[in-house]
Amino acid sequence: MSINMLEQHLPLIPDPKSLLLAMAQQRSVDEVLKLVVAELASSQVVALARIWLIRPGAGCQTCRMRSECPDQTNCLHLVASSGTSVVDPDNALNRIDGSFRRFPLGVRKVGRIAVTGEPLEVQNIDGEPEWLANPKWAKDEGIRGFAGQPLVHHGQVLGVLGVFSRTTIGDQCLDWLRMIADHVASAIANAQAWEEIESLRKRLELENDYLQEELRGESFGDMIGQSAALQMVAQQISLVAPTDATVLVTGESGTGKELVAREIHARSSRHARPLIKVNCAAIPRELYESEFFGHTKGSFTGALRDRVGRFELADGGTLFLDEVGEIPLDLQSKLLRVLQEGELERVGEERTRKVNVRIIAATNRNLKDEAETGKFRSDLYYRLSVFPIELPPLRKRKEDIAMLAEHLLGILSRRLGKQPPRLTQANVAELLRYDWPGNIRELQHVLERALITSPKGKLRFDLNSGENTKATTTPSTSISNEPILSASQLRSFESANIRRALQACDGKVYGDKGAAALLGMKPTTLASRIKSLGITLRD
Repeated sequence: MSINMLEQHLPLIPDPKSLLLAMAQQRSVDEVLKLVVAELASSQVVALARIWLIRPGAGCQTCRMRSECPDQTNCLHLVASSGTSVVDPDNALNRIDGSFRRFPLGVRKVGRIAVTGEPLEVQNIDGEPEWLANPKWAKDEGIRGFAGQPLVHHGQVLGVLGVFSRTTIGDQCLDWLRMIADHVASAIANAQAWEEIESLRKRLELENDYLQEELRGESFGDMIGQSAALQMVAQQISLVAPTDATVLVTGESGTGKELVAREIHARSSRHARPLIKVNCAAIPRELYESEFFGHTKGSFTGALRDRVGRFELADGGTLFLDEVGEIPLDLQSKLLRVLQEGELERVGEERTRKVNVRIIAATNRNLKDEAETGKFRSDLYYRLSVFPIELPPLRKRKEDIAMLAEHLLGILSRRLGKQPPRLTQANVAELLRYDWPGNIRELQHVLERALITSPKGKLRFDLNSGENTKATTTPSTSISNEPILSASQLRSFESANIRRALQACDGKVYGDKGAAALLGMKPTTLASRIKSLGITLRD
């Protein structure tokens, strides 16, 4: 068949109408791009079809045209390639990681097309060897013509479509290519808009999931108390909240570090955006990067879909890094880069993404000491501790315990569907005698357990169970004159006491009116004592 006959049958595009219809039905940018180059390359006279898109600069260190790049901010990225080589058995034309995977904007013919928005149509390259970047390749592959079309949508250049043909390109073919390029640009824009809508929808769903999760596990209410130590913390929150300064909240476990983060976020200009929490101690080592920065589908085993990381999810809002001291030392440098530059790359992706996130970190460890001993990066420590807030333990703000207990009892009672009990002076005195090594979290658990196990309207606290409890007792001012009992006498005394309790409760051990409740011990503990002392319910 002659060249003219090939041109009359539009050899560059075997079925242009079907291609246009297929492009309109795509909802993925990648699928649009692969469809176009594959359809063009299916022609017997097309050696190579490629599409480059304008994206933020990436991979500059290995780019062969780095020295020609004006600012390394944006460049053309090769995103789709298809062709059939007559000299390369491996058919490298289908790869997108070759020598021309990047083109600086304004550099060489493809780069100039992206900057000017004007097509470059060379119907016959004979006599123009200097124009070609690789004349030997063109000669070996029998290249005769080239058509480079800008992908323009609403006046914005999105990229470049390039076609290398083994025949001269006629005017009619060029007209079709211009039409194809316009439809490619429109399809890319539509697909990108669709992906953006889907991304926003998924992000809203994720934010909603996070917020629902946070509501389920939310710390109780506002910061409760009137102690001088708590008022100092409140003043610090008021000072730092309106700024974007990074905050490091320190203190023992259970002192309410997450609540401080919530207060700072709620009083900041970012309150309309989400507060995203990351428990650094709960993340497996191999998943830190994915959890923080996200990943692309197929980037590692188990990556079945693209995933947005916590930094992107918190974009415009606040990211709370709880237990920040648990981040492995070798991964801290990547976190530092995001904090300093506001840029990240998802795992398996070269694209650099900008994020605007405020960081609030929390730890119960002494990061300063760990930084000095090399267990924590000192530069990261100073980056995080721009504004440190230290929370006092509950034992140093005991004047707040009564108010806290009343507040927590009200919320717990509503949660458990019970009538709020009266907190007596004896109850408060008992709570004040305790050291609270678990701080507010332990107080919450003690009160909840008391609501569940105590008789209606009467609170009985179990402050002597658990391996971390330690009661503060008032030392005796005088030596008691009471006789000291032997071990056997103690067993006899305890046995008699339990028998009296059982008789008073008609032999009932469990329940509100059982002997265990009367003795102030757990029913299982009482049952064990009854068995060990050889007591029978008939005694």
